[in-house]
Parts: sequence; structure tokens; C-alpha cells
Amino acid sequence: MLKWLLVLVVAVVVLAIFRQRLQSWGLGRLPGDVTVRHRGRPIYLPITSTILVSLLLSLIARVL
Repeated sequence: MLKWLLVLVVAVVVLAIFRQRLQSWGLGRLPGDVTVRHRGRPIYLPITSTILVSLLLSLIARVL
């Protein structure tokens, strides 16, 4: 359980840091990624992108 939590946290951090680059590749606009406006500010919830990135990071961790 702790490994999955760590992978999800790393995935969210990677998505936050590389958001602009990932959007040009199509991540961040997948079905399931939500952008909500609250008090005039957009709140970005990359649910599907986070799952894909965490699966990719898990595969890389297994190989290494």
C-alpha cells in the first residue's frame, strides 16, 4: 500500500512540474482529467493522467 501511495505522489509531482510539456503530448486532456474553477481560480485534477504516469513509473521500477 505504501509503495502505491509513493508512486501516486511522485506521479502527481511529475505532472505538476511538467504540465505544459505533457499537455503538448496530450496528457492532461484525457477523459477523466478535470479542471474546476473555484473562486475564479482553475483547479487541475489529472486523475487519468496520474494513473497512466503511475503505471509507467511502476513498470520502470519493476524493470530496475
